[in-house]
Amino acid sequence: MDDGLRLTDLRILRDAAPMLELDLHVPPAAIVSLMGPSGVGKSTLLAAITGQLPADFTLSGDIQLNGRHLRPLPAQLRRVGILYQDHLLFPHLSVGGNLAFGLSPEVPRKQRRARVEAALHDIGLDGYHHRDPETLSGGQKARVAMMRMLLSNPDLLLLDEPFSRLDKALRDQMRQLVFAFARDRDLPVLLVTHDAEDAQAAGGPVIQLTQISR
Repeated sequence: MDDGLRLTDLRILRDAAPMLELDLHVPPAAIVSLMGPSGVGKSTLLAAITGQLPADFTLSGDIQLNGRHLRPLPAQLRRVGILYQDHLLFPHLSVGGNLAFGLSPEVPRKQRRARVEAALHDIGLDGYHHRDPETLSGGQKARVAMMRMLLSNPDLLLLDEPFSRLDKALRDQMRQLVFAFARDRDLPVLLVTHDAEDAQAAGGPVIQLTQISR
């Protein structure tokens, strides 16, 4: 049975100084919000889970996702999807090419095009397949980045302030889309945010991280 995300005795040090200590369980279909001041280690924690922790940090403890130990695995094998406040679309690919990048290489070519077109429809961008990402508005880029991540079929969603630069109407729409996707697929979600409205919309536990005394 899927068990979601488990962080056990997780400890992160920066230049040998303690930064973050955490035990956490995020069950399938649950959304846990992490809040706290800048520099407390929220984004650093997400980097540890994805396997992209910078060299000046030291990590100890266990990270499990549905019973798999993630720490020995390279980032591309962890099946973790992450969405940032910066959209990070590939400038050398079209909008459709960006979405197709999220699909597994095993998806046949004909099905890839159909999946991309369906995804464009779901985010209200019908006819945008061949568009240059640089011609999109900020809200459109956000929708493409979100859908590209979702098309990769992750086992865990990490959200690093992904709604912070959107206007209120689009922010509400994006929250509903991402949270509904996760719950429909029983995915655990870890949301980093400074916005209490994000945490309230998520509807799950809120963990306030604080600086470790040194």
